[in-house]
Amino acid sequence: MNIKQISIFLENKPGALYAMTGVLARNEVDLRALSVAETSDFGIARLIVDDTDRASAVLREAGYVHNITPVLGVAIPDVPGGLNKVLQVLTDAQVNVEYMYAFLGGKDVEHAYMIFRVADNGKAAAALAERDIKTVDQEEMDNL
Repeated sequence: MNIKQISIFLENKPGALYAMTGVLARNEVDLRALSVAETSDFGIARLIVDDTDRASAVLREAGYVHNITPVLGVAIPDVPGGLNKVLQVLTDAQVNVEYMYAFLGGKDVEHAYMIFRVADNGKAAAALAERDIKTVDQEEMDNL
């Protein structure tokens, strides 16, 4: 149940994020989720898009250093404690969360979606499935 995430290295300066998203926009790549982490000199933009292969090709052509990382997408009921329940399952399974970020699911108003970078996607997905927590695959993500 992996989703492909693109991590792009950007200079931490005005307009860098704008320029990168412009490349994607001109090539009709649709963003599904975005997270940006920065230091004083550079940043990492983490993206989930509707077409990872096309996005990677246009970014490479435009000179952006990036890589593709498998991450886990989880549909979380949009209620108080929804995220806490997911984190409890991962904690019980001894799965470490390296980072995570959220986005809403378009027409699906009953769920929020979280992208998790964990130490073991397979172990995390199995533990979540045992507790009837829905993970999202690449095809579902592409169609949100």
